[in-house]
Amino acid sequence: MGRSKFIPQFPREPCNLMTAEQHRDFLEEDPQQENGVHTNHYSSISPPSSPVVQEEPFSTYFEEKVHIPESPNQVFSFRKLWAFTGPGFLMSIAYLDPGNIESDLQSGAKAGFKLLWILLVSTIIGLLLQRLAARLGVVTGMHLAEVCNRQYPTIPRIILWLMVELAIIGSDMQEVIGCAIAFNLLSVGRIPLWAGVLITITDTFVFLFLDKYGLRKLEAFFGFLITVMAVSFGYEYVLVKPDQGEVLKGMFVPYCAGCGPVQLEQAVGIVGAVIMPHNIYLHSALVKSREVDRKDKKEVKEANKYFFIESSIALFVSFLINVFVVAVFAQAFYNKTNIDVNAMCNATGSPHTDLFPLNNGTLEVDIYKGGVVLGCFFGPAALYIWAIGILAAGQSSTMTGTYSGQFVMEGFLNLKWSRFARVLLTRSIAITPTLLVAIFQDVEHLTGMNDFLNVLQSMQLPFALIPILTFTSLTSIMGDFSNGMIWKISGGIVILVVCAINMYFVVVYVTALNSVLLYVFAALLSVGYLCFVAYLSWHCLVALGVSSLDCGSRVPLSLRRHTDIFLLSDMDFDTPVDR
Repeated sequence: MGRSKFIPQFPREPCNLMTAEQHRDFLEEDPQQENGVHTNHYSSISPPSSPVVQEEPFSTYFEEKVHIPESPNQVFSFRKLWAFTGPGFLMSIAYLDPGNIESDLQSGAKAGFKLLWILLVSTIIGLLLQRLAARLGVVTGMHLAEVCNRQYPTIPRIILWLMVELAIIGSDMQEVIGCAIAFNLLSVGRIPLWAGVLITITDTFVFLFLDKYGLRKLEAFFGFLITVMAVSFGYEYVLVKPDQGEVLKGMFVPYCAGCGPVQLEQAVGIVGAVIMPHNIYLHSALVKSREVDRKDKKEVKEANKYFFIESSIALFVSFLINVFVVAVFAQAFYNKTNIDVNAMCNATGSPHTDLFPLNNGTLEVDIYKGGVVLGCFFGPAALYIWAIGILAAGQSSTMTGTYSGQFVMEGFLNLKWSRFARVLLTRSIAITPTLLVAIFQDVEHLTGMNDFLNVLQSMQLPFALIPILTFTSLTSIMGDFSNGMIWKISGGIVILVVCAINMYFVVVYVTALNSVLLYVFAALLSVGYLCFVAYLSWHCLVALGVSSLDCGSRVPLSLRRHTDIFLLSDMDFDTPVDR
């Protein structure tokens, strides 16, 4: 017996079920089927070997499901939108993690308001990709990791899992760094960085047990943390009073006058920081928390509509918060030099004056220095409120990152760990190198790790974007909700551009290392990396309908033959199938 296979259900009009006799005839006509199971990777259905249906137990986040109120003959209902509200806001927290905040403040300090349009475009692209993730979860009842588990062969599936875990660990390290810096700033240095790193272990466990008090209460708590960020960074925005005309110009005029390599690198960094790979896996899982009868085409269509509206609102809020940060640093610190900041900090009696050398070099900031310079120029309140915002960003993204890790592990490995074990593993991996740097190095090295972690996550981006486009384009998996031709083409172009931008970011980072040994290591690593990306891209192109790339493989069976014969069965149920 092989591993259990979860099978989607979606009704077609009219229903085309086969009798047992017809199924036997079909197997005789189609030699590519074995034991009643499609042998291609993308077979979405399999006749059950047993009529017994076993309900799948809920995982951590789904110990309850939110009921959706009835609203007959209503095109739009605020009550329904409220019932669907939650997953999109949890997803949007990844757009507000400490890595994003640091990217925002660096964008403002290095390019002023000129890159706000890049932030806007990146957020819109992120929304379109999150739409695909949500649709996969709603239509199939499985999240992306579970679909990958059932569609890719064993070795590619394990490699894919490892790549996604690397992205989650990298994100987790950024969140640990953000929290440690926030504790250090709030305590005026009394809590050293290494102690702040250790504190994040305990507080994460405490917050994760909030979901035992109910799903909606947990979602409300995340909403509270987003509100804290909005108020904190909004306060800084009001305090600094950015030029509103420049804000609008930077947001809607896609041009960067006088920009050079520094601004180009920062633009690439914005795209890499906003679009995060593990967030695609997370969102496809979170939407399973609502009661949707996937046998009812109207309910599925309605759920897709409301989840898209909710995600749009959530990402609009996250975009505004990011704009607050960019605008504050663009208005106050664009074209400032180190000596300017040193003089101001010295005049206000700041204990951090030595962070800024006495030279005319352009000011370079991170989330730690960002709080310091705000305190020097706008008073201690600005520093403390900034630290509160960073702490809220770190804590919220830490928890959503843990949920991402749990969904990914359960989906790819069919392995269900307790929350305690899962958090202990990922936190240990994330905290060990961060703690060592915090103990033996200074804050400069700790915040400098963010550059490496951004590169790490940029490299993992294809391992979320390519699978989500692949599976949402397959009729055999998505039924009538598969991507149309416009979505296939535009989605393919967007993913190609995003991946190319991120690869440029990686190349720039590696070439700046100035080490022949690292160049050789990176070259060897790139060969295997590009081969695996090419493998996933090949599957994706076949799924998009490029039949010339079939090369006689088993993959396109579900694309060109018998795709409408079986009903997709309900993925909420686990039906054992021999393999």
